[in-house]
Amino acid sequence: MEGSQDPARYEAKHFVDSTLAVWNYSLFSDEDIRNFQQGTHYRLYEHFGAHELEVLGRKGFYFAVWAPNATYVSVISEFNSWEVEAHPLSVRQDRSGIWEGFIPDFPKGVRYKYRIHGFQGVILDKGDPFAYYAELKPYTASITAAFPYAWKDSVWMKDRHAHNSLDAPWNVYEVHLASWMRPDRNNEEWYNTYDQLQELLVPYVKDMGFTHVEFMPIMEHPFDGSWGYQGTGYFAPTSRFGTPDRFMALVDALHAEGIGVVLDWVPSHFPYDAHGLFLFDGTHTYEYADMRKGYHPDWSSYVFNYRRSEVKSFLISSAHFWLRRYHIDGLRVDAVSSMLKLNYSRKAGEWEPNEFGGDGNLEAITFIKDLNETIFRDFPDVQTIAEEATDWPKVSRPTYAGGLGFGMKWMMGWMHDTLNYFKTDPYLRGAKQDLFTFSLMYINDENFMLPLSHDEVVHGKSPMLYKMPGDDWQKAANLRLLYSYMYSHPGAKLLFMGDEFGATSEWNYHSELPWELLTYASHRGIKDCVKALSHCYRKEPALYERQFQPEGFEWVDLGHREEGVIAYRRKGLRPEDDILVVLNMTPVVRRDWVLNTHGKDQWKEIFNSDLRPYWGTGDTYNPDIRVRASSGTLYELTVHLPPLGAIFLK
Repeated sequence: MEGSQDPARYEAKHFVDSTLAVWNYSLFSDEDIRNFQQGTHYRLYEHFGAHELEVLGRKGFYFAVWAPNATYVSVISEFNSWEVEAHPLSVRQDRSGIWEGFIPDFPKGVRYKYRIHGFQGVILDKGDPFAYYAELKPYTASITAAFPYAWKDSVWMKDRHAHNSLDAPWNVYEVHLASWMRPDRNNEEWYNTYDQLQELLVPYVKDMGFTHVEFMPIMEHPFDGSWGYQGTGYFAPTSRFGTPDRFMALVDALHAEGIGVVLDWVPSHFPYDAHGLFLFDGTHTYEYADMRKGYHPDWSSYVFNYRRSEVKSFLISSAHFWLRRYHIDGLRVDAVSSMLKLNYSRKAGEWEPNEFGGDGNLEAITFIKDLNETIFRDFPDVQTIAEEATDWPKVSRPTYAGGLGFGMKWMMGWMHDTLNYFKTDPYLRGAKQDLFTFSLMYINDENFMLPLSHDEVVHGKSPMLYKMPGDDWQKAANLRLLYSYMYSHPGAKLLFMGDEFGATSEWNYHSELPWELLTYASHRGIKDCVKALSHCYRKEPALYERQFQPEGFEWVDLGHREEGVIAYRRKGLRPEDDILVVLNMTPVVRRDWVLNTHGKDQWKEIFNSDLRPYWGTGDTYNPDIRVRASSGTLYELTVHLPPLGAIFLK
């Protein structure tokens, strides 16, 4: 029994007419209805949708759907040969707009929809907004399902606060499950199953040293080309890869290897597909009616009505559902900027200011704060991460401190500035050094995650390798240098699949990653370099313990623009853990380079991006580092700097 109300209690208090095709039945208490209508019910998945029950000794499914403007709702399915009048639901008499009822003998694994007679007589066939499972596209029916899975990740769940805290390493591998690897790269309709991904993806992620995976939206969606960002199933993992319990098994397998799972979650907009949320009961049920707020010009989609309490309960229940039922470790909330700004991608005259004359969507702001407060109250050992690209203040600060309450925020400014810097001819980078260093001016404004995401390798932007200048060797060396910089910069890390081995084409969701590149030493070298950086990041506390604190970073040398040498120190809780990072941004080898730093009279090279296994020259490294006292606690180090290379010293 998934609802919070014991069915025996309902039968004890109410007469259930078992002579009808649909028995009068409810999983809702009066308190449930009040909370739903006040926007404070965050476990609606226990009540709405299709729930397997036993009533008066008969097994079947209870159905409940919110359609406040409907005049008639029935369950149509293969169980009743899609007969419109066979199983009509009853509307509650409390003005909640909820239609419900129990259908005896209704089995699991059966396709169904709601036939809705809606506003002004329109007739609609809609999927279940709370369905746990749905048909494989292009079909659009919901499917009755239960939760038989027995979790085996008790050790992870008990200790995951240590993995997911802000002072733990966050090295995230962003994955689009369909196109990471396919059974046949030329058949876009053939997918690896969740079970096959257990065998293929899990050991790869573990070997590479990533701490977390971030799945681009796996919630059910009708169109592959939306990459999951225009969804119709806010409670259903896509059937492209198998059943809900097999997705649970994939999460379980990742947890067994010490890998956290983050899901992209999209509370900003949804598509206009006929079976989805748009005009659900013939009018604007889930979306704003005013298209100045309700229509997304960038994506031809529709915006949730955050003012409506029932919609707010629906969305927060969705977030709650994935964290509770699927043991998810974090939600990366998509398109937060579009939620916050009334004028997002809108010209003058296409939007209306809020009641104070500003451009903030006040009800969306309230929704976001309530979302984060609820998540961190009920799941204090997970994270929420905002994809937010404006200068909105305090995105990752607590709501009690005037913030939006996210745990982390994508550092889009760092990403743009870094790529612009690395695209520059190495001999001209001195003129752009301020662009390179600017991120450290505001690094402590937020808890930042450094993203090199899918957005940077699509739509004509070129793959990461080809953003780099120079010949093939220099491109690879520059890319290894960029990754070395990212892994040693304060903040959590995110790398999109394929970037780790230097894909030579933009991401193509129709196919799979170009794994054949790993037959070439250059691409194996990039992959091995990223693997070494990943394990170094996890091993060295100075690289993550204070990644969101000003005490975790110190500039050592910014005075050599023309030579392109930059040095900084990453600092942990113990001084002996400190790491000195030296970057040589030009192809010129710098031998006997002198640095001055404090506190230690012995240093050892623990990473060098120019090693031969990484397809580097292997000629410039530091088996022994000369150190001599300079003055007080200051020491002079003499090191060798490889071309377009990075060294880490400890």
